[in-house]
Amino acid sequence: MQTTSRPQTIQIFLPHGDPSGIRMAEITTRTVRVFDVPRSLLGGFLSMSEASQVGLYFLFGGDSEDGVSCYIGQSGNVGGRLKQHVAGKDFWERAIVAVSLTNTWTDTHVGFMEWEAISRAVQAARYPLLNGNAASNRYTPAPLEADCNEYLETISVLTATLGYPALESIRKHTQDSPYEVEAERLYLRQSGCRAEADPTSEGLVVLAGSVGNSRPRPSAPKSIIRGRQSLVERGIAELRDEQLIMVQDHLFSSPSQAAAILVGGSVNGRDSWKNAAGKSVNEIEVDVVAKTDIAQNPLSHGISSIF
Repeated sequence: MQTTSRPQTIQIFLPHGDPSGIRMAEITTRTVRVFDVPRSLLGGFLSMSEASQVGLYFLFGGDSEDGVSCYIGQSGNVGGRLKQHVAGKDFWERAIVAVSLTNTWTDTHVGFMEWEAISRAVQAARYPLLNGNAASNRYTPAPLEADCNEYLETISVLTATLGYPALESIRKHTQDSPYEVEAERLYLRQSGCRAEADPTSEGLVVLAGSVGNSRPRPSAPKSIIRGRQSLVERGIAELRDEQLIMVQDHLFSSPSQAAAILVGGSVNGRDSWKNAAGKSVNEIEVDVVAKTDIAQNPLSHGISSIF
């Protein structure tokens, strides 16, 4: 799922005044409220009236090197269900909880939204999902289904704003704005690697079919070694014929992280990844800034304008 790109006003409220504590987010024109609840502060959320409502929730947590995992669920009493997950699920560290501002959601609403959210999360492929049994798509009347899809659009925006874009497809750069790095394919041709990637606002998407070195360098940090192992264990990459092959597109947080995993050692990815013309990421960004400066100040660069 990728929500429509348009300006929106999002309000984030800190009920206890702690920026790292419970946060409450809503779009000012919508009827959905989303809570970001650290596991250690679940008691604070349970004291709120919203905890007893019908709700959709996402659990996030996991090893930093293996990546964050996600579990999606729903309940007629969302606080009570989260209490059960304290005893029954060890992996999670944060719960993202969505409820209705008008308290009008029913089990049918959240049943459909759970099923649809799981489907969209699988398609987005942001996090490994820990839902052992996929939710069933119970019968939902068409008008109610339309409402649920609108709720999910809001939930998707709010969860992404809070730092957990489970339902959001990876956004690749476009050339619609002069302020973005141009949407150019990038290539890594270093130390035996033959890889391609697309830039995004979140990092670099290395494309399936990209080839890296099968063995890390002797000097490779443990984090790189573990990161490579994790990709193989999760089925994102495979070791074949003395090569590391990416079998799925995968988002890395930075060009350097992507290059280091493929090369098998520390490397400056901002210099190593280049476009078809041979310009590095750094050089591409310098060009974009220069073009923006010229567009904003044409006269100072000797460019006349006719009005």
